[in-house]
Amino acid sequence: MTLKSAGRLVVFAAIVALVSLTGSKFLPGPWYETLAKPDWTPPNWVFPPAWAILYVMIAVAGWRVYERQGFGRALAVWAIGLVLNGAWSVLMFGQHQIGLAAIDIVLLWTTILAFVALNWRPDRVASLLFVPYLAWIAYATALNIAIYVLNPQA
Repeated sequence: MTLKSAGRLVVFAAIVALVSLTGSKFLPGPWYETLAKPDWTPPNWVFPPAWAILYVMIAVAGWRVYERQGFGRALAVWAIGLVLNGAWSVLMFGQHQIGLAAIDIVLLWTTILAFVALNWRPDRVASLLFVPYLAWIAYATALNIAIYVLNPQA
């Protein structure tokens, strides 16, 4: 890895870190605690370490794609996914809009799947780095929808 490439990796990590700050600014809090949730809801302590690992993988995948393909369709999908990722916390925990958050997370899952598909041949490693993210967001989507169904008045 060249110094220039390492610098670009730092930029990708910084971009992802900025998005992660949205999640740290809009935390579940007392409102979320009062909601009915399915039995399979993980404890709150699971989320920070899971997201820390995923955010590193997201940054590395984006960087890999940029290094190999530049800014094209795959990286545009990556960027749209980051916007949707940050928007989810705002919608769910900031605005208490469970239904809008569900729509956002379905769109996020779709962008993650598109990223995996777009990069499968040109950079399989970048695609594989997104597979845990795809699984986590599938689970989070099911959880978001379940919370929406259990809390129609919220």
